[in-house]
Amino acid sequence: MRLVRARRPRARPPVPVRLNGPYNAGVSVTLGVEALAASNRLSGQRVGLVCNPASVDHQLRHSADVLTDAGATLAALFGPQHGFRSDRQDDMIETPHGRDATREVPVYSLYSETRIPTAEMLDGIDVMVVDLTDVGTRVYTYIYTMANCMRACKAHGVPVVVADRPNPVGGVDVEGPPLDPAWTSFVGQFPIPLRHGLTIGELAELFNVEFGLGADLDVVPMSGWHRTQYLDETDLPWVLPSPNLPTLDSLVVYPGMVLLEGTMLSEGRGTTRPFELFGAPWLDAERLAVRLNGAELPGVQFRAAGFEPTFQKHVGEACGGCQIHVFDRQRYRPVRTALAIIDACRASDPARFGWKLPPYEYEHDRMPIDLLWGSDALRTHVDAGGTAVDLAVDSTAYLALREKYLRY
Repeated sequence: MRLVRARRPRARPPVPVRLNGPYNAGVSVTLGVEALAASNRLSGQRVGLVCNPASVDHQLRHSADVLTDAGATLAALFGPQHGFRSDRQDDMIETPHGRDATREVPVYSLYSETRIPTAEMLDGIDVMVVDLTDVGTRVYTYIYTMANCMRACKAHGVPVVVADRPNPVGGVDVEGPPLDPAWTSFVGQFPIPLRHGLTIGELAELFNVEFGLGADLDVVPMSGWHRTQYLDETDLPWVLPSPNLPTLDSLVVYPGMVLLEGTMLSEGRGTTRPFELFGAPWLDAERLAVRLNGAELPGVQFRAAGFEPTFQKHVGEACGGCQIHVFDRQRYRPVRTALAIIDACRASDPARFGWKLPPYEYEHDRMPIDLLWGSDALRTHVDAGGTAVDLAVDSTAYLALREKYLRY
């Protein structure tokens, strides 16, 4: 399977470095929420805000306070998976509704008995603002929480404003298969690849136009960000977007390593390096590292490692496996690397390698690996004796579609 690189600008435009604030390592980026606040356009408006703890400005002020200070009236807060406070670490555990005692507004969970705002939740809201950090991967549910908000707001006549943020792993590379629409789920609503190469604002416009959401949508763009940039090449603070993605390193590997959620291999949940560590109780760490390093995958090395997950798969069991060390992000191919890992672990002991069974993310019948891959092609290919890394993927149609929505 080949990596597809989308249109890459020849050179980065000169961007001034921000000289104040706690983070000065990279180029200065003005976030969508900062531009929105500076415009004063929400002054006097009753705002519903879709957010979590990563919704902050350069000074680490939460977007709820940034918009309130700009004259907006905060009417309600809406939280995605893991909750408004990201205090539910384990995936697939719903979060309850509540109330923010400091801001004295209701907090609605959109990872609960409903994943789409109800009419009662939207009552008294003049505009819905979405300010979430996406991580550049099709199966990350925040983008579908955004899409569900757009659907609900369309139905109830509420305009939507999406405050754009950088794609933390850059907005150039595209890898993996587009979702087959027959396999739509909460981890995949639209036919985009595993690594989609768009910002959350660009995705909002693509969803709205190409997939018929039809919301009254306005995307507030950033300034200063260049799509070749990873987050650590900007002056923006790092706040983990969700509990199991604690570092930028974990985000770099996530577009591929999330596939291990569909296997009986541990993807490192319940450790301090989720998605970078992987393994199982039946794997020999040293032999696995030799096998994977022998594959000479671009930009990456594997270190033999042992670990004991504190929750989810193989909890409390000693696992043999590896840690992924990415040395060259430009050459590294996260999806191909994850497929090579699946091949190597399966070859180590075909009888003990297995696919995780349902349920998974509100799906009780379909196999998790099929939902993650976007069809049953990977599972059936491997089960028939095929090699995962050789599975053909065609992203040509998506690249042509994507080109129309590139803002940066």
